[in-house]
Amino acid sequence: MKYRTIAAACESSVTEKRSEFIAQLFPIQSVEDFNAVLEAIRAKHHKARHHVWCYRLRADGSSRYSDDGEPQGTGGIPILSVLQKADLTDVGCVVTRYFGGVLLGASGLTRAYSAAAALAVQKAPIQCFCEALRIRLTTDYGLYGKLSYLLPTYQVLDAGSDFGELVTLEFDVQSDLFPALEAKLIELFNGAPPMKVLQTHYVDFSSVTAAP
Repeated sequence: MKYRTIAAACESSVTEKRSEFIAQLFPIQSVEDFNAVLEAIRAKHHKARHHVWCYRLRADGSSRYSDDGEPQGTGGIPILSVLQKADLTDVGCVVTRYFGGVLLGASGLTRAYSAAAALAVQKAPIQCFCEALRIRLTTDYGLYGKLSYLLPTYQVLDAGSDFGELVTLEFDVQSDLFPALEAKLIELFNGAPPMKVLQTHYVDFSSVTAAP
């Protein structure tokens, strides 16, 4: 299981016929998180005419949006579509509009709200979280060199090492890659490898390259 989210909030803006559209994209874990940020944005931009918004949450698969007074379907849904196409979850997006005095029409509004949200997504630091197993593996120094070559080919993330009489390695490996890695370890150790699964959790693997 995998999911994509963002590591930190980011902001972008576009101007369409003198109307400014300021998009703020931010990570959330709950509806309460989203509402708190929305209220802060409304307070900061209290002179703005509209604060169109949407959010997506992974825990219950929920998503909501609001056109906040814009013509129905011209703001919330286009922003939500941007988040869906980027496959982002646990995120909220608010696009604040300062009216420039020129009516944009439905197509112009849709284009502007989508563009502002898309630009924010392009700027956002993306995280790719995968279900992973935390492994503790003990080996002698004779096999450590081979392990140093083998483990990176399975996208493992180092979680700490201890070099004593034996080498103890802790690392995270994606759950769907673990069976193949385990088979290689059994082959390397000529039997059950001296390892223990410590926990199953979600880890950001966006910094590692795909396994061959």
